[in-house]
Amino acid sequence: MARGAKTELSDYELQRQEKIAKNQALLKQLNLEAASAGIAPKPKPVNSTSKPQKRKPTEKKIKEEVVPRRTSSRLKGIVADSEVAKRKAEEEREAIEEANRAKRQRISDDLNLSDIVVAGKSWDQAGNFLRNVGPANPGERTFSGQDIKETTDKELRALREKMSGLQLWQDFEPNRIKITPERIYSLGFHPTVDKPLVFAGDKLGNLGLFDGSQNLPQVKQEDNEDEEEDEDAEPEITTFKTHTRTISAMHFSPTESNILYTASYDSSIRKLDLAKGMAVEVYAPSDRGIDAPISGVDIPRTDPHMIYFTTLDGQFGMHDMRTSSDDAELLQLSEKKIGGFSLHPAQPHFVATASLDRTLKLWDLRKISGKGNSRRPALIGEHESRLSVSHAAFNSAGQVATASYDDTVKIYDFSDAAEWKPGAALAEEQMKPATIVPHNNQTGRWVTILRAQWQAQPQDSVQRFVIGNMNRFVDIYTSTGQQLAQLGGEGITAVPAVAQFHPTMDWVAAGTASGKLCLWM
Repeated sequence: MARGAKTELSDYELQRQEKIAKNQALLKQLNLEAASAGIAPKPKPVNSTSKPQKRKPTEKKIKEEVVPRRTSSRLKGIVADSEVAKRKAEEEREAIEEANRAKRQRISDDLNLSDIVVAGKSWDQAGNFLRNVGPANPGERTFSGQDIKETTDKELRALREKMSGLQLWQDFEPNRIKITPERIYSLGFHPTVDKPLVFAGDKLGNLGLFDGSQNLPQVKQEDNEDEEEDEDAEPEITTFKTHTRTISAMHFSPTESNILYTASYDSSIRKLDLAKGMAVEVYAPSDRGIDAPISGVDIPRTDPHMIYFTTLDGQFGMHDMRTSSDDAELLQLSEKKIGGFSLHPAQPHFVATASLDRTLKLWDLRKISGKGNSRRPALIGEHESRLSVSHAAFNSAGQVATASYDDTVKIYDFSDAAEWKPGAALAEEQMKPATIVPHNNQTGRWVTILRAQWQAQPQDSVQRFVIGNMNRFVDIYTSTGQQLAQLGGEGITAVPAVAQFHPTMDWVAAGTASGKLCLWM
């Protein structure tokens, strides 16, 4: 074909180009109609005066654990399906299983806090934090200011105004206070009244510590002494690896405020001495192969050497910490797991347990009888709920609060316990709850089970407890079931399921499944 000669288009090509032209014309017409109707996308405005964004500091790389790696049999000349290949595959599988077992294996040695810091500020014993001693509808309130206005009782109204006046910690939003790397299972306040010191235990055995007396300007100044001020300053949080599995419960010593006991699913209880910076194992089965996850821990004020605990196997343990763990006495109180328990503060020989078998049971340690697996304390009485009971908590007045999956919080009155004789039995009518509070306790798989927790020593003598709310609040109730407050605030992006009162101050802390902390003061 001569150069410059026009190429004749086929009928098919002519039809294709004509169709393309029609589509382009139609698209142009649609854009014009959209613009005239005011629904066309607007171009993003160019902000010529915007400040250049500061480069965020690079995140520190976390060193991964070295685990056995698979190797190529072909490169080693091993024939597939041969005895050598099968033996190699079996050895690799055993190596991986052994690595997983070692990762979950309980550590019995004493732990120095400076050696087990996972994240946050390093531990300095000379200058540590003690130097200044229904279907959930997120955001939908079930108790508001209108309920307070409609309160006719003057004392109740004043108390509601006081508790509802607690404010979320302002310097950092809760979604920036990541006190633990994983889901929070247990929480506690240091007894000091000088400042709020909050401890939290998570799913993987990490113990987080947050000092609520810090403020944003101070943190910025410390973080940027030699650098330009950074708007992305983070709160100071220290995290220790004290256990290898879930920290299910914690309890401060009733006689030494700087001693914290932590119980774990790794079958051990540790004594954390904050003054010395050491975490010492005070109880664990002598056989490290025994798996007996611990679900609760308590210490009586009358005998600080005795430690009491429950397990997910339904056992109740009593151990004198001055003796060997082999001397601990284990009593089988339930065929199913005991989710939580507590001792009567004034009469510590009375124990309340809550179990997956749907019961609250009351026991008397003054009368223990039986032999072997049938040895147990005297059963004072029991009350059965429609579904499982997650926790049982005594207050200083002798009342017990339970939360169960039948969407209720039940309050039992055992204020006359001091008059009970050893081995006494209560009638069915006496074991019925004095008050039943409707409450959504359907946490599901990803939210920690809700528990009602009393304030140990309220300054105004009004007994009250806190419990997480599935709508991303924290509820406060009196012992008579009257709601005092529903605490919330900006930046709460998950259910604050694990809630706790400070023993004496009107401070409330709550932890979420993402390891974030909410603090009201």
